[in-house]
Amino acid sequence: MASSSSSMCASYSSVISRPFYNSQPQFAFFRTGKLGSVPDSGGRFRCMAGQTGFFTKLGRLIKEKAKSDVEKIFSGGFTKTRKNLAVIDELLLYWNLSDTDRVLDELEEALLVSDFGPKITIKIVENLREDILSGKLKSGTEIKEALKQNVLDLLTTKVSKTELQLGFRKPAVIMIVGVNGGGKTTSLGKLAYRLKKEGAKILMAAGDTFRAAAGDQLEIWAERTDCEIVRAESEKAKASSVLTQAVKKGKELGFDIVLCDTSGRLHTNYSLMEELISCKKAVSKVVAGAPNEILLVLDGTTGLNMLPQAREFNEVVGVTGLILTKLDGSARGGCVVSVVDELGIPVKFVGVGERVEDLQPFDAEAFVNAIFS
Repeated sequence: MASSSSSMCASYSSVISRPFYNSQPQFAFFRTGKLGSVPDSGGRFRCMAGQTGFFTKLGRLIKEKAKSDVEKIFSGGFTKTRKNLAVIDELLLYWNLSDTDRVLDELEEALLVSDFGPKITIKIVENLREDILSGKLKSGTEIKEALKQNVLDLLTTKVSKTELQLGFRKPAVIMIVGVNGGGKTTSLGKLAYRLKKEGAKILMAAGDTFRAAAGDQLEIWAERTDCEIVRAESEKAKASSVLTQAVKKGKELGFDIVLCDTSGRLHTNYSLMEELISCKKAVSKVVAGAPNEILLVLDGTTGLNMLPQAREFNEVVGVTGLILTKLDGSARGGCVVSVVDELGIPVKFVGVGERVEDLQPFDAEAFVNAIFS
């Protein structure tokens, strides 16, 4: 049943309501949130992708607002990794040239324990050795700064833009992919919170039709973040059909961004990986150029074991950015450097805690300062 946009915005309830719009019997469009939580066209949060540079400004705003407290959040989020690397300060405190080999051997061990990986570790250590022996580095303080610069260069040389790239058409479409248990749906919910906080109108799509509880979990996040959601009413609905309906609804009702959940899958399950290709093709038929972002969620506690997952997902669907979760509970923060260097895919967000605001835009310099502070 059709109604004007103003009447739609007036019919909110405090909990997930019955389907608000249902043009096809197997899909339901739910509105969530408290009365008036999403302003109408006269409110100060009127965000239209058609406005010049809206998505560009949105990406910058997220980055700038996070920058104000990013060092505090990062320093609290990488405690275990920082503890592993604290030995470096002790090594360099009384460093002298005759101790170079011993110090570099122990530094190498500290980097490996923090999951920088053998390739990256050897590269860093040999760079430092060369600069020490050539006389460029003459003190422990200089070696520490050179170490941090080496890591920063590895994080920034192969990738440039860590902001979300959302194009110019409305709605922008973001697909969230990953294996089961990595924090995929939770990351989607936290990303919705951050985007909505900056004024974007968000629609969630429950594309995880493989796991029975996934749709319910996403509904909870929709209610928690005052977002709307499209999910299948039939258990046999295809994920690609759910995402198609969601993007169509997003286009019809003027949403800025559609966040698409997908079924968690092992990177070795080729039939489910093929389903991701179908989902990608389906949304591109509704909005040209969609999906604008395909974000792969990786569990930071798995360390370098995430690399095969990332390679496979990238080969199948072309991953545009990474979300690394659970880094607050991991002593393997060095894996961030290995993933970026190996794959050339930017880390766009990192999960550094349980709170809804603890999904933070990745800041390479703040990350380096946090783990080596």
